[in-house]
Amino acid sequence: MPQTKDFGARVKAAGDADGLAEGEFTALVSVFGNVDSVGDVVVPGAFADSLAEWAAKGDPLPVIWAHDWSDPYSHIGHVTQAEETADGLVVTGQLDLDNPKALQVYRLLKGRRVTQFSFAYDIEDAAPAERDGREVYELRKLRVHEVGPCLIGANQETQLLAAKARRLAEGAKAGRVLSAKNYEALRAAYEQIGEVLAAAEPTDEKTAAPTGADIPDQDTGQPEPAAASDPNGAPAKSASPRPAQVAAWSQLHELLTGVPDADAA
Repeated sequence: MPQTKDFGARVKAAGDADGLAEGEFTALVSVFGNVDSVGDVVVPGAFADSLAEWAAKGDPLPVIWAHDWSDPYSHIGHVTQAEETADGLVVTGQLDLDNPKALQVYRLLKGRRVTQFSFAYDIEDAAPAERDGREVYELRKLRVHEVGPCLIGANQETQLLAAKARRLAEGAKAGRVLSAKNYEALRAAYEQIGEVLAAAEPTDEKTAAPTGADIPDQDTGQPEPAAASDPNGAPAKSASPRPAQVAAWSQLHELLTGVPDADAA
């Protein structure tokens, strides 16, 4: 199941005022070496094989608004050039200005009212690592399915909360004494993450929380679209849990109740 990453993109240029053709934009859509809110780091070379595969197929990499795969009008354009630079993945795209939705997105980009980009991907190679004394998860090889602009991710605060809660829970399980303040923070995190899980649409029994709550999908920055399928076998957008949210909820459940969460393990 594809995952997504949302973040503040650097829109380098958009439109003829920036020396591009009408409807074109250039953006840095992934930054190398940056530790994101859930501890992931994209390393140089992560996109190289995938970009080569797209070039060999001769098919354009889609530009899709907010991962809305199910709406054909949200397929707002295509990538005309993509390359890894010292900073990260830089793409130039052409928007379909005869599509009203693409035209509006173009206005938003030029006016810098939309400044975040995202990409959908599968992980083909990744591993835990350490950077500056911090545990991270290096994304070393990714298969990219699409890129596109989006609004601020709706679940970013929940992801940050889950990451913080996971670290507190791991510290407590390792034997470090919890202060009353940290205990209350864990309790609040447990309850708030549980609310997110309860509000999510069910996926399957394996990812269901033991209380009947369900694991949310990856943050897309927009309300979850209906799943799309491709006759050529391209993966559809579907519900999948954030590893940080699952780990945090599971560890907090065991820490606060004394009962291991076998279903979410």
